[in-house]
Amino acid sequence: MSLRTVVLLSGTGTNFQAILDRAASGSLDIEPAGALSDRLDAQGLERARRAGIPAIAMPRGDFPDARSWWDGIAARLRALSPDVLVLAGFMRILPPELCREYQGRVLNIHPALLPKYPGLNTYRRVLAGGDRWHGTTVHFVTEDLDAGPRVAQARIRVGRGDDEDSLRSRVQACEHVLYPRVLEWMSQGRLVMGARQAILDGSDLTEPVVFEEGQLL
Repeated sequence: MSLRTVVLLSGTGTNFQAILDRAASGSLDIEPAGALSDRLDAQGLERARRAGIPAIAMPRGDFPDARSWWDGIAARLRALSPDVLVLAGFMRILPPELCREYQGRVLNIHPALLPKYPGLNTYRRVLAGGDRWHGTTVHFVTEDLDAGPRVAQARIRVGRGDDEDSLRSRVQACEHVLYPRVLEWMSQGRLVMGARQAILDGSDLTEPVVFEEGQLL
C-alpha cells in the first residue's frame, strides 16, 4: 500500500516537486495526500494544485492565537490521514503535541551537516567558520529542534569561490535526490525511528548514511 504523504512547506517547494516527480514516475511508492502551508502565497501550494493534490493555506494571522492555529493545523492533518509528514522548507517549529502525535512519522531536511549548524543561516555560518564541508541532513523530527535521529546526509566540499548562493544551489540539487531516496526507504518499510536512533534495514544508524555530492548528481 502506498505511503500517504502530506508535505508542510512555507516557500517555493522545490523538494516537494522533486518528491512529486519521483512519485509520478512510479519510482517512489507514495500517495501525495496534501500540501499545507503557513503562507497564502507559497509557490509550493501551486505545485500541489497543478498535481491535483489538496493545497491548504493556513496563515497564522487568520487565527486569534498560536494555540488555536496549531489546533487547526492538527485537525486538517488528521482529516488527511497521513502515514508520514514531510517538512520541506516549513519555517515553523512543530509543537510538542504534534511531534508526539506523529512520533516516528515526521521527516525534515535541514541544510547543514547536523549536529553542526542547527537553526537558520547555515550557508552564511559555514562560510564564516571557514568549514571545508557543507551539506544537508534528513532526520526524524522530535521535540528537540533539528536534533531528531539522523538518517542520511549529502556532503559537498566548500570551494574557494563558493558564496551563499552557490552553496545553496549545490546543496539543494543534492536535496532533490536525497529526500526522495529517504522517503523511498520509509515507503519500503526499511526505515523506522527507534528509541534513540533511526533504524535502517534492521540496524541502528549510529551515524547517518553519507553520500558525496558526486554520488547523487
